[in-house]
Formats: sequence, structure tokens, C-alpha cells
Amino acid sequence: MGLSQTIQDPASIAEDCAKLMDEQVATKKGISGMAMKATYGVVKGIGADYIPKALTKLLPETLTALDPIWAEGLEKGDPVAHLSENRDRAADTILSITDARIEKSSNGVITGVYGKMRKSVKDDIAAAVPGLAKILGEHSQA
Repeated sequence: MGLSQTIQDPASIAEDCAKLMDEQVATKKGISGMAMKATYGVVKGIGADYIPKALTKLLPETLTALDPIWAEGLEKGDPVAHLSENRDRAADTILSITDARIEKSSNGVITGVYGKMRKSVKDDIAAAVPGLAKILGEHSQA
């Protein structure tokens, strides 16, 4: 059974991931941190529930895409640790899902913001993977 089949409450995961994003953005410093905070503020300004709703929509595809890494971790005995250890691979996987979704988006604000941040965001996503792995571990029935 894949990760996507073990998740009981996708909306709860989306809420937890939104909190993780808030925490990650809040820790950013310097000029790039200010830019990220401003950009994130624009996205959050679309609506208070925009980010959790967007994450809920992305979650099924993302979980399916992460299934192979999670399955490797299950074989090794600790999928949370394995996903964390493979954070760059997981970040590439997550970005492939968001890239495909953005290509189809008709929301000019989101497309523009994503285009400006895309090149620099991989390291940020990789840094968040351990937190994501923990969330998935807490919510999966593995």
C-alpha cells in the first residue's frame, strides 16, 4: 500500500503543512528572506484559506509522487527518516508536481509569484522535507 492510500485526513495534513510553511518563511533572513516573506504575504493575501486549499488540491498527486521514496523507507524500517535523508530527491519530486500545476494555472498572481521564486525555492523545500516527513508519519497508517 502506497503513502497515498495510508493517509486518513488530507485536509489536516494540508493545515499542518501550511503551518510548516509559515514557520519556514518566518525563519528567513536577509534580502532574500524579505523577498520571500513579501511574496508569501501576497499569496496569503489572496485568502486566509488559500494555502491550505491549494495544498489539499496538490496533496493527492504529491503523495503519489512521493510513494516510491516512502516505500523505500518502509523497506528500510523508517520511512520518515528515509524521506528526510532523501530531501533533495523529495524536493525535486514536489517541485515537479507544482511546476506541472502552475503551467495549467490561470491565476496570473500565483503564476507570476511562482515564476519569480522557482529558481531559489528548491533549497527551501529540501530544508522543509524533514518537517513534511514528520507530518506524513503522524498522519499515515503505515
